[in-house]
Amino acid sequence: MNQIQSGDLVQLVGRKDKRYIFRVTPGTIFQSHEGEIPHDDIIGLTWGSQIFSHLGKPFFAVRPSMHDILITTKRQTQIVYPKEIGFILLNLNVQSGQTIIEAGTGSGAFTTALAYAVGDDGKVLSYDRRIELQRIAIENIKKLKLDHRVEFINQDIEDGFNEQDVDAVFLDVPKPEEYIEHVRIALKPGGFFGSIVPTTNQVSRLIRSLAHYKFGMLEVCEIMLRYYKPVPERLRPQDRMIAHTGYLIFARSLNFTDQEESSSEDQLNNINPSEEV
Repeated sequence: MNQIQSGDLVQLVGRKDKRYIFRVTPGTIFQSHEGEIPHDDIIGLTWGSQIFSHLGKPFFAVRPSMHDILITTKRQTQIVYPKEIGFILLNLNVQSGQTIIEAGTGSGAFTTALAYAVGDDGKVLSYDRRIELQRIAIENIKKLKLDHRVEFINQDIEDGFNEQDVDAVFLDVPKPEEYIEHVRIALKPGGFFGSIVPTTNQVSRLIRSLAHYKFGMLEVCEIMLRYYKPVPERLRPQDRMIAHTGYLIFARSLNFTDQEESSSEDQLNNINPSEEV
């Protein structure tokens, strides 16, 4: 559809790149300090059209990107940033129809990205022991009409996961190293594991735990993002950049043999795909 329909998620972009995301509902009025626009006036517009408020202020009506949806997620906790989310989805090989476990629902930003990625045939199983945070995530997911793809589980993962043979597990918790045994039980053979932590000592503890439980293909990285001012005559970096927000750790559930006397940790180091050859 090239025209905006009732029930569509729309983004109005005003002056100075001010952005508003909402679902178009007949009989409702969009309100901002730049004026009012009836939703009925938005319905039927071609995507990308310009529309004016009752104060004569201009807006463009466009489809919101996943980046914009995640950045505007209602939250009470730090979210996984979009700059990490895309890289995580690729490294966990998240695809339509898969079953993915995440632990540490938080406000549901990463849950949203997973729900989009697994499609209607997939399932996201989101664990968190803090029901008050999960309520926010549930509200966010329902607004996007993705709740049929997500099962929220109010449970402490120190007791393990309810599922087995899942495609991937992602941990966004303070001490992920304490749950790697449960992760290995839940993952299918060769399954994908990922985690995000803010400090290097947490990374070290997690690496040791992954070695102990015989995970391989280990990678550790961080992602920094710098925008530029899009002005041809004075193109230069923005004054601020999104630098360190977390260390990403990825690994695979592998089956080591006893043919070599080297430890699992040695084997991890020998098959790190990021090492130069």
